[in-house]
Amino acid sequence: MLNTLHPPRLGQRLALAALCCCPTLVWAAEPASSSGAALPMRLSMGAETVQLPGHERMGLVSGKLLFDIGHELWLGPVTYGAATGQRGGFFVGGIELQRRWALPGELSLSAGLSVGGGGGAGAPVGNGLMLRPALTLMKELLGMRLGASVSTVRFPGTAIHSHQMGLVLEWPANFQHVSLDRLGERLPTTQRSGVGFDRIALTGARYALAQGQPEALRFGLVGVRLDQDLATPGRSWGVEAAAGAQAHVAGYMEILAHLGQEVALGEHLRLGLRGAIGLGGGGTVPTGGGVIERVDGTLSLALPAAWQLGASLGRVHGRTQGMQGQRTELWLAHSLEPSLLPGQLRREGTAVANEWGAALLHIAPMQRNQGTRQSIETIGLVLNHGLGDHAYLTAQTYSALAGAAGGYSIGLLGAGWASGTVQSDWRYGAELLAGGAGGGGVRQASGALVQTQLWASRLMAAPGQRLRLSVGALASARGGSPAPVAAITWSRSFAVVGP
Repeated sequence: MLNTLHPPRLGQRLALAALCCCPTLVWAAEPASSSGAALPMRLSMGAETVQLPGHERMGLVSGKLLFDIGHELWLGPVTYGAATGQRGGFFVGGIELQRRWALPGELSLSAGLSVGGGGGAGAPVGNGLMLRPALTLMKELLGMRLGASVSTVRFPGTAIHSHQMGLVLEWPANFQHVSLDRLGERLPTTQRSGVGFDRIALTGARYALAQGQPEALRFGLVGVRLDQDLATPGRSWGVEAAAGAQAHVAGYMEILAHLGQEVALGEHLRLGLRGAIGLGGGGTVPTGGGVIERVDGTLSLALPAAWQLGASLGRVHGRTQGMQGQRTELWLAHSLEPSLLPGQLRREGTAVANEWGAALLHIAPMQRNQGTRQSIETIGLVLNHGLGDHAYLTAQTYSALAGAAGGYSIGLLGAGWASGTVQSDWRYGAELLAGGAGGGGVRQASGALVQTQLWASRLMAAPGQRLRLSVGALASARGGSPAPVAAITWSRSFAVVGP
């Protein structure tokens, strides 16, 4: 049967753990000098059509951010989402490892393996573990790379085993950072640090869909948004992600890119317009193939200490009548970069820590919709941004890959406190996070969630590579017993120039 669920074999779990952790051991970038260093990175987008059981076809788009870890190896997070077909809300998140070879004629060949977890929209993904080996041939074109891929998408233990060709477009960039020894110092800079975004915002939104119709739907979301200012004054672009935070839409998720324009109404107040397009679905929200668009009017207020408070009102449009309606949002943003005044070429800011990690999260047995209880293994991405010597903001996402919960995903935002510095041999800390989760037939920890964690980490390799062990509890806003959780995370820290 297509929906028969089989736990991954031990070898698959060991391979996953090796891919999550071992490549980081050979992260070969030299420690940043006092004047700064650049770690090469590649941002790419891809498109292909995957065949599901029953000759069903689903258009799959991908986004990747890969870092040069030395020896012609590239490693980083990857996301796949349904864009055509009838599986809106199908998402897979994970990591990819690539090996690249330069060829004559400005050509290059890459062999990569994506390992991720996810599913959604009723796709028969079993436990949720996805393996995607691929070969990609690319050619330099106007400072970018355009290429074609040959890949296999497989969900072990299920009938999904598809071979396809696709298109890939890639942009080169640099991850700017400075020596970790300079954390806390005021430093001048002429360019953006890290991945180049100027602000991060924690968002809370509400949809009112299909108003006046029998299928009217209202629900809340929690999410995160990253903005980068463009050369035109008041104009910005960015990316955002949000998840449903109520039980009746548990499992809904959206990922979009946006473009906005603002005008000043005074010294601290700004009025604007923002348009966004991307993918969304899951959790009984009727998005069809998955593509959604939004238009919002925005109002923001600058606060002390590089914070910003904002609100928006707008419309959302999907590919179905049920995905049409009103959207409202509140957000709290914090600057990631020093401010640049008109006419200035240099900024000055404080060096703060940025931490990137790949995680495996174990959730103790939880109640399922059919009345059974079973534990879940998930793969995740952890991003921490320092606010000073000890406090930090954190964004974390996890997707199921074992435990008969394919399609179950978690998105969490919050803050933490840590002892010592990222260069200390041992660090200890605590986190408080909130967010949403759903999908995969999981009943106990779905909808709005709160997670608490205590953790300890050990410096394993320079510069700033750490192994972290965490224990905590995941509680649903609907009540019930919290589910104990435990995680292992391998991370790399960088010093970037913040506000």
